[in-house]
Amino acid sequence: MGKLAVGALRAVLGVVLVGTLFVQAGMVWALVGKNDPEDGTLPLTSLRVITILGMVAVQVAVVCVGRLVTMVRRGTVFSHAAFRYVDGVIGAIVAAALVWFAVTAVNAPGQRDDPGVTLIMGGIGVAILGVALIVLVLRMLLAQAVARDVEATRMQAELDQVI
Repeated sequence: MGKLAVGALRAVLGVVLVGTLFVQAGMVWALVGKNDPEDGTLPLTSLRVITILGMVAVQVAVVCVGRLVTMVRRGTVFSHAAFRYVDGVIGAIVAAALVWFAVTAVNAPGQRDDPGVTLIMGGIGVAILGVALIVLVLRMLLAQAVARDVEATRMQAELDQVI
């Protein structure tokens, strides 16, 4: 991975992390300050809590991807230590899907006249879970690469002993 790509990715991850922190602070401020009373048309408190939890899922994914980028830069990504961060990304994506399903459930009563919106939102949640499955497949590929790397190292050591 080139230095430019690593730098660009780190910049994007930094912006996303700062952005999620800003959104979380705003949601907490709105919850604590109670500046805008709910009129009953939207369950604002529920949506704010869900937003805060969603931002936590994004932050976990950002930190894990950042650690994986560091491992790629150092050339240590093909090790067992990388699995912890890949598992963190998978967990964060699953959590984001669950948060999205919660938003769908909170939004559903307001969509009685147009239930298609709720179905579309449910479909988006399933698509988010699909992304988690894609990352799981990539984790399996990483596991194969790590196993082959370990085997190659063992064979090289045996060959060095023979020579």
